[in-house]
Amino acid sequence: MAALFCRSAGGLLRPFRLVPCMVAAGPGQYQYILVEKKGEHQNVGFIQLHRPKALNALCDGLMIEVGRALDQFEADSQIGAIVITGSDRAFAAGADIKEMQNRTFQECYGGNFLAHWNKVSLVKKPVIAAVNGFALGGGCEFAMMCDIIYAGEKAQFGQPEILLGTIPGSGGTQRLTRAVGKSLAMEMVLTGDRVSAQEAKQAAYELTLAEGCRLEKRLFHSTFATEDRKEGMTAFVEKRKADFKDK
Repeated sequence: MAALFCRSAGGLLRPFRLVPCMVAAGPGQYQYILVEKKGEHQNVGFIQLHRPKALNALCDGLMIEVGRALDQFEADSQIGAIVITGSDRAFAAGADIKEMQNRTFQECYGGNFLAHWNKVSLVKKPVIAAVNGFALGGGCEFAMMCDIIYAGEKAQFGQPEILLGTIPGSGGTQRLTRAVGKSLAMEMVLTGDRVSAQEAKQAAYELTLAEGCRLEKRLFHSTFATEDRKEGMTAFVEKRKADFKDK
C-alpha cells in the first residue's frame, strides 16, 4: 500500500464538477454508486459512493458494484487513473453493521466473508481516494487500499471495530501500521479513537524517521565487526592514510 495521507482534496476535486447521474439497478447501471468519466479528455474514471442515508456504509452490494466499475475502467484504454470518493459528510462511515450483525462464524469462515473487498488493491491503474468527512472502519480500510489518499480538512480516519467487540477485517491492522506507524495504529485499533488526516500524516513521518534512525544505528553498530572500521579509525588517530581491505 502506498497511501499518502493529507493531500488537499479540494485541489483534486475542483476540476471534477459533480454532476448527478441516474442511479438505477439494471444491466450496466448501479444502485449504490455513481460512475462517470471525467477530466478534459474524459480519461479519469470517477466512482462516487452513493448511500447518503447510511453515510456510505459499505454493504456487500456496494462493494460488488465498485468491483464491477473498477473492472470496466481497468479494461478501458482511455482511462489513465481512477478516483473514488464519497460525500462531504462521509467517504464511508464503515461497513454495513446491519448486514453482518447476525452472521455466524461458520458463515464468515466458510464463505470467506469480505474476501472480494480488496478488489481495489489489485487494480493496475492508479487509484486515488478523495476523502472528506468520515473514513471509519471498513471505510478507512477501503481508502487505504487505494494508491493515494487525498484528504480534506474535515476528514477523520478511524478503526472503531473494538467498540463493537470485533477487530478490523479488511486489512486495517496491516495497512494502518504501514500508513501511520505502529504506535498510532495500535492506539487507533485498541481504543477506536479517530484522527485527522494531518495527525495521521505527522505520526507517519515521525515514526518513519524514528525507525530509520534505529536502523541506521544498528547498521552503524555492525561496522564495528569489520576490520576496515578499525583500520579507518586507527589511521585517523595515527594521522595516516587508511589501508582498507574491504573486510
